[in-house]
Amino acid sequence: MSEWLNLPRVTDAQGHALDVIELRNLAVDCIVGLYPRERIAAQPLRLDVALFLEAPKAPEAGHRLPAAHDGRLAGELLFLLEACRFKVLESAAETVARYVLLSSLPEAPHAQVRAATVRVTKPHALAGLAVPSLQVHRTAEELGAPAPAASGGMDFVHEGPGYSVYRLHVGPGRTAAHAFAPPGEQAELVLGAGLLLNGAPVARGMAFHWPGGTVREYGNPTSTAQAILCVSLPRFFPLVEGAPLPAGAPPVQGRSYYPAGAGGPSAHR
Repeated sequence: MSEWLNLPRVTDAQGHALDVIELRNLAVDCIVGLYPRERIAAQPLRLDVALFLEAPKAPEAGHRLPAAHDGRLAGELLFLLEACRFKVLESAAETVARYVLLSSLPEAPHAQVRAATVRVTKPHALAGLAVPSLQVHRTAEELGAPAPAASGGMDFVHEGPGYSVYRLHVGPGRTAAHAFAPPGEQAELVLGAGLLLNGAPVARGMAFHWPGGTVREYGNPTSTAQAILCVSLPRFFPLVEGAPLPAGAPPVQGRSYYPAGAGGPSAHR
């Protein structure tokens, strides 16, 4: 079990200490490094995250942060680190910190995370001689993340050499079609409940990998905005709305990143 080092004390506007929810020792295989061998094969990482929130006025109300308690947040962070290809640990930690500080979704409201401490450890990088680790602390105030518009749009999470991470919002009754030219590729994690993928229902927590040239369409028949977490490799591409699907588009298969009972269709693996 990981132990926190130098976890800061964060206060609200009245000087009261914020409560902390922690996710510790999340194991993930991630492409991170500068050497050619590190750009090909994923390496084991360990992730620790501390989320700072204002204490609820009524103790029985809780923090309303279901993603942290039922495994959805852990699945989303696992997806991010598996889908991205980082050159340095700093990029991995920054991406995680910026993601957990985003505003809550309309379909799954929760208490706003005011600050986050993220530590990323690369246990096998130095062949047992030492364990490299990086810890960062970020606040929502310094990042200035805007609230998503109900009619759609996107929240940029982080962008670096060779990757872009953003959260796409599909407004009620609207569609969003993606098309990315080769040799690029994309990974997408469905965050919303009730979306259609190529006309078929798709469960939240399902992730899909798309090679360059693949056209797909997400439809939102619900009355509230729904979101998709997207990773573009190498970089972000403009959203194309209303682009036609090819005739006879085949059904797609994905992987669930949400545990059973947390909104996903099946067990985590």
